[in-house]
Amino acid sequence: MIKKGIILILIFFSTKAVSQINSLSEFQKAEILLRTNNIDSAYFKFKHLEKNLPKTDTLYSYALYYYTVTITELEKENRLKEKFDKSLSYGLEAYETIEKGIQYFDSDYKKRKYFIMKNTIVSYFGLGNFSEGKKWKEKLYLAKANNELPEGLIDSFNFDYFTHENKNIWGYEWFAELPKDRFGSSFSKVVYYVYSTDENGNDKDQLYRLQVLMFHASNSSFDYVLTKRLETAKNETSGTLYKYTYNENIDFGQLQLDVKEILKGNINPEKRKQLETKN
Repeated sequence: MIKKGIILILIFFSTKAVSQINSLSEFQKAEILLRTNNIDSAYFKFKHLEKNLPKTDTLYSYALYYYTVTITELEKENRLKEKFDKSLSYGLEAYETIEKGIQYFDSDYKKRKYFIMKNTIVSYFGLGNFSEGKKWKEKLYLAKANNELPEGLIDSFNFDYFTHENKNIWGYEWFAELPKDRFGSSFSKVVYYVYSTDENGNDKDQLYRLQVLMFHASNSSFDYVLTKRLETAKNETSGTLYKYTYNENIDFGQLQLDVKEILKGNINPEKRKQLETKN
């Protein structure tokens, strides 16, 4: 009876040792894939390891960390290619993974949470789902109120991104609210930056910016007006675009449409194109 018990114990520990050796081997394979920039394949291996390793295993936190690294890289890759359905899927998965990992890592790891939140907003805007994007904006505003945001997100955040005729367009929103004093200072709630691109599609020169600028009047029917400010662009018109005005509660779907119309050259249309509401 004692011998049988010993045999069972030996089988248990032998099986466990083999399992650990296999897991280590899979982890090393995933590391090689990551180092050779095979992000997609590395992602699947690290994801499998994170799901199947016991949380008590010393290898678990490493698998979780690199799972986070690979999934956030895939989110970025698809977002910059405007494959927003994929970037959204990866982004939501990354958010859950980061939440899971906060207990294992230092405060620098937690910062990833807020950057993936703003990336999720970009994906929702790219898909035209402005209502869901607004919900994630509210989460960022709450984090701002609780002084949780890291450097790089303290004052403003990127909420929109798209391309147009070899140009990169980046939309940024400022946390600051519309001042009560309309005459004491200048204030922009939102800025869209328009960049030329290099042969790889990366930002090259800032051509101009479109600012949602506070209107200096206290009894107007609108609070903001879109203004075009030139940087390096040639043969472009600058100035205040009075066809494009907004109330304090900005309709961001309409704003995105307006920016796209201006990029097409519709600076002073006879009739402003309206955003079609989805049922």
